[in-house]
Amino acid sequence: QEQLVESGGGLVQAGGSLTLSCAASKNRFSLYDAAWFRQAPGKEREFVSGISGDGVWEYYDDSVKGRFTMSRDNGRNTVYLQMNSLKPEDTAIYFCAARWTRPGSLAGNYAFWGQGTQVTVSS
Repeated sequence: QEQLVESGGGLVQAGGSLTLSCAASKNRFSLYDAAWFRQAPGKEREFVSGISGDGVWEYYDDSVKGRFTMSRDNGRNTVYLQMNSLKPEDTAIYFCAARWTRPGSLAGNYAFWGQGTQVTVSS
């Protein structure tokens, strides 16, 4: 049974917007930090954004800061990534990830992963 399922990917024109969703099948979802990673063709997976279990802390990679916004709705066991001002270099498979909440950086140490959703930004 899948624990994290991404949706919302697709093809969008440069400068456009797209919202990704990640549905989690986990009890006590507020106890899980969550994050978005992405992997472009021929490149390593990289961190995009993270959010603490209670939604208080957010962290964004410099490449998306000011353009992407992560949020969560623990009552619906869902996290979101609102992507604005998309660029061709944002093209990648986007993965949702989760970990037991912990102090420190939100950029790593994720144990649970979804299968990914494709985002393609045309120029």
